[in-house]
Amino acid sequence: MKIFVNQSGYFKNGPKKAVIAFPCEKFQVRDERNHVVYEGETKHFGLDIASMDNVYQADFSDFQETGRFFLSSEGHRCEIFEISDKPYDQLLYDTMRAFYYLRCGCALEEKYAGEFVHSACHTGMAVEWFDHSVSKEVTGGWHDAGDYGRYITAGACALAHLLFTYKMYGESLKNLFLNIPESGRKTPDFLSECRYELQWMLKLQKEDGGVYHKVTTARHASFIMPQEDLGQLYLLPVSSMATADFVGVCALGEEIYREYDAVFADQLREAATKSYGWLLEHPEFVGFKNPEGCGTGEYGEWNDLSNRFWAAAAMYAMTGLECYEKDMRTAGEAEFPKAELGYGEVGGFGLLAYLLCEQKKDENLVAQYKEIFQKAAESAANLADSCGYAVSMNEKMFYWGSNMRVMKMGMLFGIADYLRVDWKKKKALSEYAQDQLNYLMGVNALGISYVSGNGSHCINQPHLRPAHADGIEKCIPGMVSGGANKGLQDGRAKELVKPETPPMKCFADHVDCYSLNEITIYWNSPTVATLAYLLQHASLL
Repeated sequence: MKIFVNQSGYFKNGPKKAVIAFPCEKFQVRDERNHVVYEGETKHFGLDIASMDNVYQADFSDFQETGRFFLSSEGHRCEIFEISDKPYDQLLYDTMRAFYYLRCGCALEEKYAGEFVHSACHTGMAVEWFDHSVSKEVTGGWHDAGDYGRYITAGACALAHLLFTYKMYGESLKNLFLNIPESGRKTPDFLSECRYELQWMLKLQKEDGGVYHKVTTARHASFIMPQEDLGQLYLLPVSSMATADFVGVCALGEEIYREYDAVFADQLREAATKSYGWLLEHPEFVGFKNPEGCGTGEYGEWNDLSNRFWAAAAMYAMTGLECYEKDMRTAGEAEFPKAELGYGEVGGFGLLAYLLCEQKKDENLVAQYKEIFQKAAESAANLADSCGYAVSMNEKMFYWGSNMRVMKMGMLFGIADYLRVDWKKKKALSEYAQDQLNYLMGVNALGISYVSGNGSHCINQPHLRPAHADGIEKCIPGMVSGGANKGLQDGRAKELVKPETPPMKCFADHVDCYSLNEITIYWNSPTVATLAYLLQHASLL
């Protein structure tokens, strides 16, 4: 396969681009009967360093017929793709519904989960790692990744992606039907799914406001179904990162959920205020390292500077109190990546909390924060312009979870557009965002869709315990793979991918390749965010 297209398709009135990895001057768009319906000339990009491909780009944006088509050139062809007004409805449904399949603590029933059912899991009491006399009921939340751990900073990152997305594009998401147990209620399905994680997070707050870093067993389970993982659950110690991120996401949720459930909104407000008090009482960095004997995900960070900035901005957005704005200004003077969108750096969430809030705002600060997003988007656009596949990556950026960066850049372009930043490039922000989605869905050097169940050549063997243990050949749909990773940090990846392989091609769809093909909630969430932006943008054309 040498002609690479977005396997989910393209908007009728939107940009349509493909990449061809062999010399050619022309290409054809053909319908399913093999009739040529459009012919165009390619643009020779040249050598793409990340893939080491000699790249030719095919742009057929001015072809606006609807239907199912494929591209051909020099005797080669690609898979069938769709052109329509709504090419990504199924993709949005699947990537958002993936969170339901990752629910912990409840049974997945056939009427909601289809064949991917299992009974309730991880319902036992959790005890503190260092004091087993302290126990707590902590059911709920989402399994974080390919394992069954649940982590506050990871969950807060995923929720921030989703809830800020709802804040910006809620009108397009209110009627999204997800076929979950809460469907049909007053609260939109999108928010009901997010609430499932939020309610779990509330359980990890201690009486003094500190928030446990994570709940896991001592070691990752083997590849068994979740209800078979019966190891003792542990509450791992409080960290200032977890506590600050908890504040940020609870304060964000307070405003959004108040329209639907004032009691829950009050609970979030109280929780955010209490945990912010803990941060004030503990101005020092309280980091996290796995204690001896614990082998689950660590999610450690070097500092909590961006976390505290987000927490202060979120508290101001929620209350309008000057003391929080003062804290935000002070925290914002520290050196940290200001436009990052988690999980290790969350400064962008702090910027958004302030920019999108209804409180009185300092116009100079607004201009400063918007400029930060503008410059970040410009930098990302420059990277995309330098890549033959139009993805905002260079050859050094194909690390563990590279697809998270790709989709964070898609989300970043959407944020910059929403904020109406001063944009001087010829290509629109929406087109750059579309290019990032194109990469995820097949316009990459392997021609693979990195989303299970979506695309004719999609991943099907992710490093995801229930997807392997359920014995079902097809994968749970909507799971976003980590993607190409030059690091090859697991043994099977080193066996399957030769060390001289170009970065963009360092991937294998194999269950053992956890450094390449694991899934996580915070890889799905920026994908949902990018899709929501593109759908909202298309609806305005």
